[in-house]
Amino acid sequence: MNAPVTGILNIEQIREQFPVLNQQVNGKPLVYFDNAATNQKPLSVINALVDYYTGYNANIHRGIHTLAEKATRAFEDTRQSVKAFINASSEEEVIFVRGVTEAINLVAATYGRAFIKAGDEIIISGLEHHSNIVPWQMLCEEKQAVLKVIPVLENGELDLEVFKKLVSEKTKIVSVNHASNSLGTINPVKEIIEVAHSVGAVAVIDGAQAGAHLEIDVQSLNCDFYCLSAHKMYGPTGAGILYGKKELLEKMPPYQGGGEMIKEVTFEKTTYNNLPYKFEAGTPNIADVVAFNYAIRFINQLGKENIAAHEHELLSYATERISTLKDVKLIGTAKNKVGVLSFIIDGVHPFDIGQMLDARGVAVRTGHHCTQPLMEHFGIEGTVRASFAVYNTRNEVDSLVEGLDRIIKFML
Repeated sequence: MNAPVTGILNIEQIREQFPVLNQQVNGKPLVYFDNAATNQKPLSVINALVDYYTGYNANIHRGIHTLAEKATRAFEDTRQSVKAFINASSEEEVIFVRGVTEAINLVAATYGRAFIKAGDEIIISGLEHHSNIVPWQMLCEEKQAVLKVIPVLENGELDLEVFKKLVSEKTKIVSVNHASNSLGTINPVKEIIEVAHSVGAVAVIDGAQAGAHLEIDVQSLNCDFYCLSAHKMYGPTGAGILYGKKELLEKMPPYQGGGEMIKEVTFEKTTYNNLPYKFEAGTPNIADVVAFNYAIRFINQLGKENIAAHEHELLSYATERISTLKDVKLIGTAKNKVGVLSFIIDGVHPFDIGQMLDARGVAVRTGHHCTQPLMEHFGIEGTVRASFAVYNTRNEVDSLVEGLDRIIKFML
């Protein structure tokens, strides 16, 4: 389906492509507002999985029979689509992984172990998901390096003035998210990358919350590494990409050993394969990578500008409506946000709110959202998070607000 030339999306037609949305939960129409955790999948993605397993299931790259060649073409077609989607300069710079978590771990375990030494400094931010904290902590412990953190302002934005003071000749890696999964804050990553490069540090960008919402041009950003997860881009779980500049990837040792990542193996010595296969040991997640291509096509057909405009309209509407409710406090009020609304209700635990909303068919995420240090910063255990996708509607926001209003009246 092509986006109308007016840029206005037909949301009802879009919803028809998502069979999971057409159901009732606890006797109520499903309202799915847990998109920052994972979004739902269109029929084109679902059918791609079925087509692969029923039509040409085979291992890739090494087979010469028809099914293997067809599977290989489909797999590598996705690599070409990702290259175009993020504007990488070469398909050699696109490494398939399970998702952002594995991508960051790959960089920490290969580039980090090869080039970080005692006394070096790694900078992350207070907005980071645990997957962009723990790998760097592990590396720092192993190498006796120092981990520093960019503080978060009360509105949920990063304190860039402090960041500029943290950076020094000791800084070797700066790793931040493009957009916060907990608060929705869109970080000025291009500026952060420029500051990192000014002292010779490499910049790693966690794009998990950006892939389906923000324009990504890795050459324009000039980032050294960029990470994406398919399942947050209307694609399957267990697939994602690590983008890395070719000159850096070539210097890095392999992440895992096994088939595909080798040229020749003897008991005396192994020589490694060319990029990108040096980092893709063993049989990959073929089916989900193939289906990922259809998720990219879905986003491209609708147009990211159209998707972002619709989600921003929903975010503005939801923010306005929820702000009128008694005892509700918004957490994270940055000027630039993706479609994430995080809040608490004084006197009511987020888990209780989540359960009571679920009883009305409204799915939200509650808890610390894998950002415990950020929750500590705000002095709270967690939040209720409603996150929006292209298939959500104003009427669904009304259902959320009505549910919250009932909870407040019942609990308080």
